[in-house]
Amino acid sequence: MEKKNLLEKLVEVSPGMEIWWDSSPVIYNNWCRKVLDKAAPENREIIQGQFDRMYSESSPETQLFRGVTTNPPLSLQAIQDDPPYWEGVAKTIVAENPGIDTESLFWSLYRQVVKRGSDMYLPLFEKSGYKEGYLSGQTDPRSAFDKDAMMKQALDIAAINPNVMIKVPGTKEGYEVIEELTARGIATNNTLTFILPQLVDCAESVKRGLQTAQKNGVDLSKWRSVITHMESRYGDLGGLRDAAAKEGIELTEGDVRLAELAIFKKAYKYLEDNNLPSKMLSCSLRFGPTVEGKTRIWHLEEKTGAAVVMTCPPSFIDQVMNFENEKDIVFEADRIHAETPKDVLDKLMRIPYFERAYAVDGYTRDEYNTHPALQRTAAQFSKATEEMVAFAANCL
Repeated sequence: MEKKNLLEKLVEVSPGMEIWWDSSPVIYNNWCRKVLDKAAPENREIIQGQFDRMYSESSPETQLFRGVTTNPPLSLQAIQDDPPYWEGVAKTIVAENPGIDTESLFWSLYRQVVKRGSDMYLPLFEKSGYKEGYLSGQTDPRSAFDKDAMMKQALDIAAINPNVMIKVPGTKEGYEVIEELTARGIATNNTLTFILPQLVDCAESVKRGLQTAQKNGVDLSKWRSVITHMESRYGDLGGLRDAAAKEGIELTEGDVRLAELAIFKKAYKYLEDNNLPSKMLSCSLRFGPTVEGKTRIWHLEEKTGAAVVMTCPPSFIDQVMNFENEKDIVFEADRIHAETPKDVLDKLMRIPYFERAYAVDGYTRDEYNTHPALQRTAAQFSKATEEMVAFAANCL
């Protein structure tokens, strides 16, 4: 095991890149303990050193993690990480609010998870001059198609801490919310985004919102915008292989990863070419493909040199830290601007599912809500949210 893991090495050769923790910070210490417990004795000192560099209470300005992404399902993980503690929190909320109903208790618990997590990143937020140290708190996934509900939830979450960034879905209604929040100087993270039309729509919505904010003299000192591309959810959950099969085309794992990366890179270039203030955020990362018998990590390798956010869940970070073939991964300069191989892109462009996703005007805003990756992800997130609601119900 080498002293520095691949995420640290990637940042060193990618000016402007940020690594974010994709879960509630509340679970960080327990996660570290579990990873350390299963590590080989000879690697524990190296791993502990990596942990110390990932998150530092004493020196936040030097730590690897520059922000956090969460949502209600990830907040459920925080509760499951320490049920007795959160049962105590729930009892306190109930005692202070006689007659509280299940949904209200759920929302209060969610706000508490967001509060505890964002508190942990406030020192970095302040040390960075309000540019980093944000925690994304998401609107209720069950409200993804309800503009008024999302707006109300967003303002409620934003009031928790100055470093809380509002995570809003890439639905037709979501872009209206993002533009309005931006006009108020509230930081946003666009989630449930899979295709180029969504990514571009968000960037342009943010631009309009900023123009309104500047016109009205709104304080933008604690504002920023990130646009999430849920990469493997587009390729795997959305059904790219099935769509290809309908056209008589067989896609390899490498083809799927390159399809996801092609959309991300085109969006990145669009933001660059148009000097837009949003920053691309890459999530739903996967290992692979296998090339000449060796596992690659194209989701990392192909973003070398990119000034983007890479948000990584604990399971992915564990894989990276314990990757046996880490010496086989060499980060080439400026891979973010490397074009997709022509033969692969030609094959992908014969698949309507990809062709439309890769075109700026491939979908209208009215059509976003019909995309299979969005529908399936929204359903998964809503189901996980219901589990958190069930926890609240049990506490009552």
